[in-house]
Order: sequence, then C-alpha cells, then structure tokens
Amino acid sequence: MFIFKPKRKLTNMKKWLIGSFVGAIIVFAWQFLSWSLLGVHSGGMKYHAAQDSIITFLSSTISEDGAYMLPTAPPGSSEKQRQERMKQQEGKPWASVIYHSQFKTNMAMQMTRGFLVDLFLVFSLIYILTRGGTPPAMRIFAGSVVVGLFTFLWGPYTGHNWFDLPMAMIKGDLIDALAGG
Repeated sequence: MFIFKPKRKLTNMKKWLIGSFVGAIIVFAWQFLSWSLLGVHSGGMKYHAAQDSIITFLSSTISEDGAYMLPTAPPGSSEKQRQERMKQQEGKPWASVIYHSQFKTNMAMQMTRGFLVDLFLVFSLIYILTRGGTPPAMRIFAGSVVVGLFTFLWGPYTGHNWFDLPMAMIKGDLIDALAGG
C-alpha cells in the first residue's frame, strides 16, 4: 500500500540551527587543533627556568586570584600620585601577572562553555549574513573574515595595544580569527 507523504521543506530557523550546529563543530574542532596539534599558539606563553621559585614567591605575597599590573599606584591614590608613580617608573621594568591560587586540569566546563559560545557566534553570523535573503558564497566568506578580524582587533589586538602583549602571544589569535571567522 502506498501512502503519500509530502516532503516538508526545512524552515529558515531549522536551517539556521543545523548550520549553527555544524559551524560550531567546525570552529570548535579548529580551536582544538590550533591549541593542541598544530601549535598555532605555542609562542603565546614563554617558559622560565625559575618558574617554581617565582610561583612560590607569588603565592606567598598574593592573597587573591586576579590580574595584577606591577608596579601601579595603590587604590585611592590621587591623579597626581599616579602621575608621579608613572614618572618614577619610566624606563624601568614592569609586568602584568594573572594569578590563580589553584591549577585545575578538569576542562569539561571550559569546553562546554567554549562550544556554546561557538554555537552562539555561528548562529549570530548566520543571522547577520542572511538578513537580506540568502547571500552568495563570496559575501558569506567576506562577512566571515570581517567578523573574525573584528573580534581579533576588538579583543587580543586591544591587549597588544594597551597592555603591550607580545605579538607572539596574539599571533595565534589572528590566525584563529581568519580561519574560524
């Protein structure tokens, strides 16, 4: 017996969700490869032979997790005091330290959040690119590259600009932005 079942077209929302899920898997896979097997980010952080003694010293002097700019004026300093501190430090060494009191190896939560962020970003990109109807492939590619560059310039490059993060530290982010954007 033959039963006629009409083919149902996928709605735009279903297409967006499927595309978002597939795109998030691709972006997540790229992030995994770039941070692990490909070594794109290997120049981002340097090794120091005295790391154990540095960590011991930091642990004995820092009481809470956070990002520290060394040296800087204490909280509550006046603008004049901050300016004097800056003049005193001219030409001298400085450091920015991101300190965590515990090293954790369980990455399940970070990976889950990372995938959800990728899903949201791909969905957002699809939404932006399809507002005027289905765009041609070149517009999709160009839009993706522009969004990738925007995120790089707004995020890691801003850190390079204002906090003097070394280019070696953000070069991998630029490659990620172009590849995953």
